[in-house]
Amino acid sequence: MRTLEATIEAVPDLPLIRISREFDATPDQVQRAHTDPELFARWIGPDSRTTVIEVWDARTGGAWRYTNTNCDGDVQTFFGSFHLVRPGRMTQTFTWGGMPDGVSLETVTFEALPGGRTRLSATSLVDSIEGRDAILRSGMDLGMREGYAKLDALLADGR
Repeated sequence: MRTLEATIEAVPDLPLIRISREFDATPDQVQRAHTDPELFARWIGPDSRTTVIEVWDARTGGAWRYTNTNCDGDVQTFFGSFHLVRPGRMTQTFTWGGMPDGVSLETVTFEALPGGRTRLSATSLVDSIEGRDAILRSGMDLGMREGYAKLDALLADGR
């Protein structure tokens, strides 16, 4: 299996983060891993944490909430709503329970590439540049890198 890297870009002078990553799977498979709660819980986040889905209604107007726990018992909570879910595109809000007043608007697209592959492109519009920078310093790159590696393995198993 190839190792694929995500690119994470902070847009200067805007509270915006852009992420891009390619997968060796179809857009439907990659999007399903973002909407199926069982699959999502298996890959999201760093290897050191376990995810438990508390609420998951992946349809336009639905909501989501999950906890993420490490071996020391540290529990982090994340929640939001699905603004739009359709083939090839999702838009949702995202809030970390540690900063409940902060909310970002995230859009994820799943673009078909030759050879049955997919390019995932995501944008996160955050409340402020300070909020954007706090997210970037939070360790999101490690969680994303390890999470996407787990997603690669799930997709390779035909999930």
